[in-house]
Amino acid sequence: MKTYLDLEEIEELEESATCMRDKLLIRILIRTGCRISELLALKVQDIDFKNETVTIAHLKTRLNLSCPECGVKLARSHKFCPGCGISVEKPVAKALEKERKRVIPIDRESLNLLEDFIIKDRTKGLIFQVTPTRAFQVVKECAERAGLPKLVHPDSGKAHHVSPHKLRDAFAVHAVKVDDSGDGLRMLQYHLGHQNINTTMRYRKLSGAEHKEWYDKILEQIHGRTGTNKLNGAE
Repeated sequence: MKTYLDLEEIEELEESATCMRDKLLIRILIRTGCRISELLALKVQDIDFKNETVTIAHLKTRLNLSCPECGVKLARSHKFCPGCGISVEKPVAKALEKERKRVIPIDRESLNLLEDFIIKDRTKGLIFQVTPTRAFQVVKECAERAGLPKLVHPDSGKAHHVSPHKLRDAFAVHAVKVDDSGDGLRMLQYHLGHQNINTTMRYRKLSGAEHKEWYDKILEQIHGRTGTNKLNGAE
């Protein structure tokens, strides 16, 4: 089974939408690679129609743990406080929210469709006024109408319905296929909003680029040392 959508399937998915809102939801997920939470938080003022860019805001919550006795910062694995040495059964937990923003390009055709949608619906705040649950349903239902297969998770091997995150995966994989150079991967890291380049690098593996390169090198060594005839069992 497949792990990501190909270009024809992406087009079929978008065409299966039954209304402009759903079409735009799928289209922008595919063409920007943004997270579904980022898309649903998108406001009219985040779109720069003149410069053809979108400002993406990503709110991340991090849980900080500390010792209830001395206040020293703890890791999740700590059973004893490194500061005062007491056994820590219930550390003090504090949620910290951090917002990061990035500005990414978007194509003119999508911007024109967005502008028409905003004017027609008289939208002033959030562009897509739907819940995350409904957004997942939209993508799943469109995929079923388009007759798209389930996609396999590369790590677990389990098959899942096409979801908003699978559209982000598709964007990233095809971006790597176009340019898997160091500069290309750094650009993709910024575009997707990854803090760690290793997160971006997994799309290189998912695209098959590294596996194919490894296989070609192995095959070249085998042919170079043994010859084609020996591989076929001939002397």
